[in-house]
This record gives sequence, structure tokens and C-alpha cells, in this order.
Amino acid sequence: MLTSPIDAVTLPAPQTWEVEPELAAVPSTRRLIIEVARGWRVPLSDEALRDVELCAGEVLANAVEHAGARFRVTAWWTGERIRVEVADSSLRPPQPGAAADLLTGGRGLVLVAGLARSWGWSPEGAGKAVWFEIDTLPGSA
Repeated sequence: MLTSPIDAVTLPAPQTWEVEPELAAVPSTRRLIIEVARGWRVPLSDEALRDVELCAGEVLANAVEHAGARFRVTAWWTGERIRVEVADSSLRPPQPGAAADLLTGGRGLVLVAGLARSWGWSPEGAGKAVWFEIDTLPGSA
């Protein structure tokens, strides 16, 4: 457990794990993120957990598609929202909405932007980390 210096609240320790670069790993990793959040007993509504699961699926699939190498997932509770970060070895920055109109893919980050309280990315080592945060209740962005 971590203690916030601001209000002396004990927060659950962040959870980090490595994921193989296979699309088959995406569903089980999404479920693991939800299991971790439920295990923390944080006050996330069922709808907020669905939003976490949808957003996680998008950033995980992007890491598989664009990095093609093992990547790291970290989930933590900030005291107000859940944050999920996916760090991969691709230097290519995320490009929301870059898909052509007739393509069936390429709109995942637009979905993340619509569901998450906030999202972003930053360079990390030889790659980048893409993250999103979901509030306790959906739609409270």
C-alpha cells in the first residue's frame, strides 16, 4: 500500500506486468486489469469498469499492432480514478482519428478520448507510454 502525502490516505500499490505482443493476449489482459481494480475495492461503477475495459482493449491492441514486441502494463488507483498505462518499444506517437473513412480500424484512440477522463502519451526509454484515466463514475470528465 502507498500513502498519499496530501491526505494520508492509503492507496493500493500499482500493479505492473509484461504482456506478449499477441492479439490473443488482449482479452485476458483487459480482464486482469478489471480483476485488479475489483481487488482494490475502489468505488468504480460497473459502467466505469466497462469504460476501463474498452479503453484498455484499445491501447493494448495498439501496442500489439504498432510495437510488435513485449510491452508493460501498469494499473493504479490515484485515490480518485484508475489509471492504466501501456509502455511499448515503438517510437511512433499515437494518432487519434488518423484512419481513412472506409477503414474498419484506426479509431480506437477517439473512443479512448471520448470515454476517459484524460489520456495522453509520453516518450519512455526507447519507446513510449500511452495512458488513460477513468473516473469513479462514467461521464464525469
